[in-house]
Amino acid sequence: MITNLLLGGLKMYYDYHVHSNFSTDCSIAMEEMVKSAMDAGLKELAFTDHYDQDYKDATISFELDIESYCKEIDRLKEKYLSKIKIKKGIELGVQPHILKDLSNLVSKYDFDFVIASMHTCDQKDLHVGDFFRDKTPMESYKKYYEELYFCEKNFEEFNVIGHLDLPKRYSNHTPPQKPELFFDILEELFKNLIDQGKGIEVNTSGLRSSCKESLPSKEVLKLYKSLGGEILTLGSDCHYSEHLGYQFPEIYEMLKNIGFRYITTFENQKPTFIKIQ
Repeated sequence: MITNLLLGGLKMYYDYHVHSNFSTDCSIAMEEMVKSAMDAGLKELAFTDHYDQDYKDATISFELDIESYCKEIDRLKEKYLSKIKIKKGIELGVQPHILKDLSNLVSKYDFDFVIASMHTCDQKDLHVGDFFRDKTPMESYKKYYEELYFCEKNFEEFNVIGHLDLPKRYSNHTPPQKPELFFDILEELFKNLIDQGKGIEVNTSGLRSSCKESLPSKEVLKLYKSLGGEILTLGSDCHYSEHLGYQFPEIYEMLKNIGFRYITTFENQKPTFIKIQ
């Protein structure tokens, strides 16, 4: 049962980071997720299941059966055409040594939307904490942002960067490192993104974790806005149906207070700007 909605459901909301059982870390069938999204009143959702080539945790594999994945999305798009918009997306785990492989992969499929996310850094896993070992907080965050910037500069086949300040969700640094310490790197990253006509997502999974704030934070979003950033998608990063559209109304208010007027949807990797109500 969906428990995070306000009056009127989520009819003006677009969840652009949704997983299904095509992702190794999710057990919810794609059609069940679609039905839950309709029950919640979502206007649109983009499936963005994981493809993490050379993922640095031997206990789990994030390879994706892309042929079957695309076929199922196409089937559901047709079946529920009059009820909800479904977009064909993918979440790519970027690493410097696999960028060419990822470019070749994206070129083979008709994705509406591509998220570039970094789940490993320095060829070490963030989720289980390997990346943070033997580093000071400053060293680990700095390395993460530097490697993310490298990937962003050297990879073109994506639309937004996912959960930009992910380290705060997994590190045991309490409180998380202040984002202002890394604004020099983020400023260059954002300038390059904006020049390329790409953007960032606002991921609400952090609101369900110990850091208790969106990914990225309000401070980082302010920096993005000050540099002229406009392309923003909202994503719950849901692996459970009850997290669809998680705290989207609150995020809309935050974005309006910062000065953003639009969020973005995608079709055939082309952005459309939707006014924030």
